[in-house]
Amino acid sequence: MKLGEHEIKSEHIGVPTAGEALALATEKLAAADVPTAAGDAEIIIAHTLGLRRADVQGGEVADTRLTPGQFAQVLSFTERRARREPLQYLTGKALFRQLELAVGPGVFVPRRETEFVTQLAIDALRAAGTEKPIAVDLGTGAGAIALSMATEVAHATVFGVEVAAEAFEWTRRNFEQIAPHNARAVLADMAEALPELNGRVDVVAGNPPFVPDDVQPAAPEVQLFDPGVAVFGGTDGLDLVRALSTAALRLLRPGGALAFEHGISQAPRVAALLEQDGWAAITTHRDPRGQERVTTALREL
Repeated sequence: MKLGEHEIKSEHIGVPTAGEALALATEKLAAADVPTAAGDAEIIIAHTLGLRRADVQGGEVADTRLTPGQFAQVLSFTERRARREPLQYLTGKALFRQLELAVGPGVFVPRRETEFVTQLAIDALRAAGTEKPIAVDLGTGAGAIALSMATEVAHATVFGVEVAAEAFEWTRRNFEQIAPHNARAVLADMAEALPELNGRVDVVAGNPPFVPDDVQPAAPEVQLFDPGVAVFGGTDGLDLVRALSTAALRLLRPGGALAFEHGISQAPRVAALLEQDGWAAITTHRDPRGQERVTTALREL
């Protein structure tokens, strides 16, 4: 078979089995230097067949003959992934904690690293000490942080704020599908969003863009496909961190908690920025890999 030319020797085998298609996809992705080639190929095959990845990993479907349409989809997805289009754009979903989020072009794909700041935000929300705590996720994108808070702290009311209209289409869709009763999507700039909540919010969380404008992200998926508005944060990368700090001070009640992700080299500058803004209990947190990825703080009483 010649995967790159989308040709098969049909006189011998017709369309391939799932096992053969898996081998071809893995080979093509590895040749394109996709670091997760084998796993991505498994997900492509599983998605095409409407199965779980575990079903493909276990080999139960290896001898299943694909239909021509299924093989065409495997070829198409493999070529697109070889060009480093995010796998989540191909399948239309991103797994995040307990959630399956709808994603696609125009919205930042939630990363597993963000589960760490999400846990800190959930912990703060559970500890809020009020019957109906309120949380706000500034720059929510697909809604990963906000919807995790809404589903894992079901007695809370959660707002997700997104400024980019293209990304907000995914925000709205996920909020409607996952937590329609206690989560609300808001299309607005964080500087002006939710004035009716000023001084009433228990937790503000976020994962603002923090890459300096003149830095080229290392991952091709980020360079080529993630929306720039969700990646770049100004000359020093901290423009949106400053905006988040200002907005959180406006929204939070005295004693309310702030938790947000930032670049792993930015912790000292982030702490200095928050101190200048008057935050209390500023704390840098190391993620499970030991990286200084998250900062928390409290609004002074």
